[in-house]
Amino acid sequence: MINDRPSGTKGMASPGVWVVAAGLVAFALKLCIALNTEGTNDVRFFQHFGRDLNLHGLEWTYRHWPIFNHPPLVAWYLRGIYLLSESPTLYANGLTFAFFLRLPGIMADLAVVLILLRLRDVWKLPTWSLVLLALSPVSLMVSGFHGNTDPVLVLLVVVAACLCLRDRPGWCGAVLALSCGIKIIPLLLLPLFFFHWYTRRRGLPFGLSFLGVLVAISLQPLLGFPLLFAKNVLGYGSYWGIWGISYGLRMTGWPGFSVIDYGKLPLPEILVSAVLKFGIVAAAFVIAWRRRKEDGQALFVSVAWTWLVFFILAPGVGAQYLVWLMPFVLVMSPVAFAGVTAASSCFLFVFYNTISGGLPWDLAFATDAVVERWAPWTLCPWLAFVAALVIAWQQSRASGMERVRARGDSNTRPSD
Repeated sequence: MINDRPSGTKGMASPGVWVVAAGLVAFALKLCIALNTEGTNDVRFFQHFGRDLNLHGLEWTYRHWPIFNHPPLVAWYLRGIYLLSESPTLYANGLTFAFFLRLPGIMADLAVVLILLRLRDVWKLPTWSLVLLALSPVSLMVSGFHGNTDPVLVLLVVVAACLCLRDRPGWCGAVLALSCGIKIIPLLLLPLFFFHWYTRRRGLPFGLSFLGVLVAISLQPLLGFPLLFAKNVLGYGSYWGIWGISYGLRMTGWPGFSVIDYGKLPLPEILVSAVLKFGIVAAAFVIAWRRRKEDGQALFVSVAWTWLVFFILAPGVGAQYLVWLMPFVLVMSPVAFAGVTAASSCFLFVFYNTISGGLPWDLAFATDAVVERWAPWTLCPWLAFVAALVIAWQQSRASGMERVRARGDSNTRPSD
């Protein structure tokens, strides 16, 4: 732990102690929630997936559950915790499938806090921002209550970015590939990491490691049922009409933009979704190329930029996705992080409270019947992301101008 206690504060706890204490308090609260609630309908779906994976295998589950869009790593974990949850002894002690599903995410949240605490001096992060990350209502609701794999994805991307600070291209590629084994979305970040290492002439070990691990953990579907695997995992898109631009278009009342779904969409929604997705991918490559010479510290900011563009342009976003960008926005701008956290927390509380039927929360089902009660609240985080991207743009321009002035000063300095 970093000892950053200033002189003259003998007997006072260091800032690092407060961050660790906050992380442990949040850890305990999330465990308590996970032990005493069922979570959202995602938990029920995962439980069905786990049962069918054990009974019929991965190919059958992909074929008969089109909504099962997770790579094999998650399938293996679901099989294991489903068998654990069948134990009467564990079940009697509250160690249910719902608890085991949420446990890795709860542990991942604490690990992310400790990693950023270790690196707080690198980015000069204020203590309050790390305490807010530790006690974030966003992670409390998503990791403690929702029930999904997103917090584990965040931890792996954070570790991959930290390995850029350590100059470890091989390990970086392996960890980033593991994050794609949780959900496929970190592929969007691949250009950032590749161009970072390519510029340093380390692209080969990074690329070989990434491809090797990704193929290894996906070998079964790649060899046995590649088209089915691609359809479920690569072809998934979130619900149209309840987030950002797609929500605004649906509010126009035009029939071509009125369907809320992720599968059978009318042609106008398909076309707009395609354009928005192309914009996200194009922006990811532009950010990666333009920032390829930045150091490992700035890679966290590049990841924040990419996530912000994703959330602004995405046709649909799941509530649990909001944890993806939080550590990276914190590094980019603690003030922007505070704003994004506040706005996201407001939306998530309304969302979970609505689909739970009010407090206290236990089992929450997201149905079409209540969409209009919480969908307008998605504008809170969406607008906060827009504001955060504007802040990032302004910071980038100010930093660029300072570098230009510094080069000018050095060119006009008289020689000795």
